[in-house]
Amino acid sequence: MRTRWRLAAVQMAVTFGDKLANLNRVRQSIREAAEHGAQLVIFPECSLTGYAFENIAAALEVAEPIPGPSTVELSLLCREHELYVIYGLLERDGDRFYNSCVLLGPEGVVAAYRKIHLPYIGADRFATPGDRPFAVHELPGLRLGMHICYDGSFPESARVMALLGADLIVLPTNWPHTSMCTAQCVPICRAMENHVYFVAVNRVGEEGGFRFIGHSRIVSPTGDTLALADHERETILYAEIEPKLARQKHRVLIPGKHEINRIADRRPEFYSVITQKGLPQHDATAHR
Repeated sequence: MRTRWRLAAVQMAVTFGDKLANLNRVRQSIREAAEHGAQLVIFPECSLTGYAFENIAAALEVAEPIPGPSTVELSLLCREHELYVIYGLLERDGDRFYNSCVLLGPEGVVAAYRKIHLPYIGADRFATPGDRPFAVHELPGLRLGMHICYDGSFPESARVMALLGADLIVLPTNWPHTSMCTAQCVPICRAMENHVYFVAVNRVGEEGGFRFIGHSRIVSPTGDTLALADHERETILYAEIEPKLARQKHRVLIPGKHEINRIADRRPEFYSVITQKGLPQHDATAHR
């Protein structure tokens, strides 16, 4: 059982619609990360396929099933280097497609996640909303949860995975130039408020009129940044994590004077409005 994990976050450019070129880049990055001792290598959203599709037919043309051609090939690489990989792709299921990410290991496909929250941009305009609940997956000594890009803007997403026991929450993303505040704030906030490790892996380059800003980040359970790409260039971030630290939710800042537990101190009986659809109805006379 591993007590420490070495992570690699691959901030990369993606060639739109060219799965072979992107697969070659992913393979190259996995080998490089393996040489640096990485045990889990994480890639951006839609790193296999690209994202800025203008119609459903074009997106379906590059989408593939899970398991599928890329999962078979990359699973062999995972077995060769004895590591795990997370990457994003458009997943085809009949005449529908999902914006998905997949977790691979030496044994093959470990898990896949379908993006639940879909903004009106790029391929998400045509994708089917994710139909599977958030989940936590057991690796040797590590409990891992996955979500994608816009999901990170909904605190409930990470909170559910934290309550399910996640030590590490991964966010493959495609943040464009309008998302700098998100890139700077979301990873730190989600890590701190759930006391988990958090990895946001963004892409760089341009596609379909969008410029992607990089700024990938690996964050500790206390909200401290362990590794940051504060630029728009290709790079690989590395950090070592200790899952046991994420499981110690009770923080003693000053013994007997300042102690907090952001999980145990919750008051769920006051949160019911969160699960209601739409905006709450307010009494128009309440503020007169």
